[in-house]
Amino acid sequence: MAEKKKFLLRIDDKLYASLEKWAADELRSINAQIEFILKDAAKKAGRLKDATEEPKEDDNSLTQ
Repeated sequence: MAEKKKFLLRIDDKLYASLEKWAADELRSINAQIEFILKDAAKKAGRLKDATEEPKEDDNSLTQ
């Protein structure tokens, strides 16, 4: 498993409480919940490709 980058994150108390509840509802730690949300957002924005994801048919990156 790849080593994870550590960094300090400062967030609003209300946002933290919301994330804490959300994480508990999904049986995750707050850290895991934040990472899950960020990964999902990055994938949806096309900024992070899943290693198991198949290339799209209109993706010419493999032929160039």
